[in-house]
Amino acid sequence: MPDGMMVDYDGLIPNNVGLNQDARLRKALETWHPGYIDWWKQMGPEGFQENLVYLRTAVGVDPKGWAKFDYVRMPEYKWGILLAPAVEDRRIGFGAQKGEPAWQDVPGEYRAMLRRIIVIQGDTEPASVEQQRHLGATAPSLYDMRNLFQVNVEEGRHLWAMVYLLQKYFGRDGREEAEDLLRRRSGSQDSPRMLGAFNEATPDWLSFYMFTFFTDRDGKMQLEALAQSGFDPLSRTCRFMLTEEAHHMFVGETGVARIIERTCQAMRAAGIEDPGDSERVRALGVIDLPAVQRKMNLHFSLTLDLFGAEISTNAANLFNAGLKGRYREDKLTDDHVLRDATYPVLRCIDGAIVSEAAPALSALNMRLRDDYVADCQGGVGRWNKIIEKAGYDFRLTLPHVAFNRHIGEFTALPVDTEGRVLDAANWAARRDAMLPNADDAAYVASLMRPVSARGAYANWIAPPKVGIDNKPGDFEYVRIEE
Repeated sequence: MPDGMMVDYDGLIPNNVGLNQDARLRKALETWHPGYIDWWKQMGPEGFQENLVYLRTAVGVDPKGWAKFDYVRMPEYKWGILLAPAVEDRRIGFGAQKGEPAWQDVPGEYRAMLRRIIVIQGDTEPASVEQQRHLGATAPSLYDMRNLFQVNVEEGRHLWAMVYLLQKYFGRDGREEAEDLLRRRSGSQDSPRMLGAFNEATPDWLSFYMFTFFTDRDGKMQLEALAQSGFDPLSRTCRFMLTEEAHHMFVGETGVARIIERTCQAMRAAGIEDPGDSERVRALGVIDLPAVQRKMNLHFSLTLDLFGAEISTNAANLFNAGLKGRYREDKLTDDHVLRDATYPVLRCIDGAIVSEAAPALSALNMRLRDDYVADCQGGVGRWNKIIEKAGYDFRLTLPHVAFNRHIGEFTALPVDTEGRVLDAANWAARRDAMLPNADDAAYVASLMRPVSARGAYANWIAPPKVGIDNKPGDFEYVRIEE
């Protein structure tokens, strides 16, 4: 059996990293465990800690049989530490030390940089659980409730993945960082989460689906880049996390798709030919497509900020050091060093947005963001096929990358969704047509009524095409006590 394929389930912490052979590390993680459980009970899904939920649990890292499904109470979920199998004689694939053996221990000169990227990644995982903790109370079905909780417990496991790296490789500093990951709170004034998008509220299920489509997709891009790392334990950790992350984006894409499908069904049944007639559409108790577009505009723009500034010395340093590669670096065909390469970067010059060639090393954030935009576009295209099939010419579109930005070249620049630079007055006048407004919030909130009967769904969302784990349509995904 290849290294790392077998998982030990005998102890407190399921793992395939040999905790039983490392008493110091096992003690450190077991010491951290009660604080994690306290955090989960305080900040995890509110009101459902004692319910049995039909969840998948990672039991290995073999792609053919890595998970099993069963009922479990979430505080008793088996959060394991799982690394993808080691690649024999793995080499650093990029940067100044390209071709040298991958590091099994932290290289001293990169210690601070490496710790920082692990902490930032780790901080996003509990943050999203905190953002979504109230949503169970308004779930549109048991199926959707279960998917929410599945995302939540896997974000918790991803926190464990990063804490393992901190505890094993960074000594006292790592233990302190691990404690801080439990201390910060999403949206807190005193100790907020590290990245802005993870301090935003997730007030409703439309927001949740947009978050899992757009923001979890940023997670995919970052994990893909870190999976290329010359620090082999980080690479192996992220490779397995990507296996779980795919489900989170599935929840987002299919959730929005089901909203669109139901809206189109209701409009057709009512004889509504204009999807832009929001008043008539809302009278049917479904979410109008212009409101979906505005919500897309918000979540897409917030997520773009997570990629950082388009020109970044820090990104260049991480690449040059061999710590963080590009998206699917191992599939690219250039020299993987980039000393003389350039990459097009968008900038605002004299009131116009133009493309300029910049050193490719400095433009790595821009490149990763471009890969992300292309990845998003595939999902949006699938949403539009639903609308087209229903016979409507309305199309959802990603806004321009300069729209509603708070980090990078376009910070606080008044740009519309088409990429036109506006004056302040025009921006203010058009803002409510481009971003979710008070009427949208009030209307969507009015729809958020729980549906907990088996096989039943809220009026504003269509049932899924297939059940989880091939279960029938009326399967009891969450056991609700009467």
